[in-house]
Amino acid sequence: MSATGLAADARAVLTAAPPSPERDAFLAQLSSYGDAGLRREGPPEHFTASAVVFSADGSHVLLVLHKKARLWLQPGGHFEPGDATVVDAALREATEESGIAGLRAVPGALFLDRHTLAESFGRCRSHLDLRIAATAPPDAAIAVSDESDDVRWWPVDALPDDTDPGLAACIAALR
Repeated sequence: MSATGLAADARAVLTAAPPSPERDAFLAQLSSYGDAGLRREGPPEHFTASAVVFSADGSHVLLVLHKKARLWLQPGGHFEPGDATVVDAALREATEESGIAGLRAVPGALFLDRHTLAESFGRCRSHLDLRIAATAPPDAAIAVSDESDDVRWWPVDALPDDTDPGLAACIAALR
């Protein structure tokens, strides 16, 4: 899909979300930058997609130890040219970073997170992350990718200390 189609999908995803100041800010950013706001090469503050991956029974969440951030985080990242939708991008990133095939998006589950990035992220200053919920198949096998130092399942109510402080609220909202 073209970037214009992806921007239209992002707008539809955001418009379907419950009204909130965060949603309005994300929509304003998308209106200001359009397609460019969805690209890594776009403005220093741009959109990303990620997936909070739950185990089949919902008791655990998959986190990756991010090389640059040095934190346990949900898998995700920048949109790529082949991504047709926000969900496609989030599932692609989660599959690439975890090695899990067969992830399934939870329809309508969305959490918006704007976060500032460390200097190690180069020209990227902040991300407007569109986080979806996904479930893994019962027999999911994980693998560490080049982007991570580790990948593990964590109980949803016992996250590691070295994670984003807002991740617990995100997990609770998407669960």
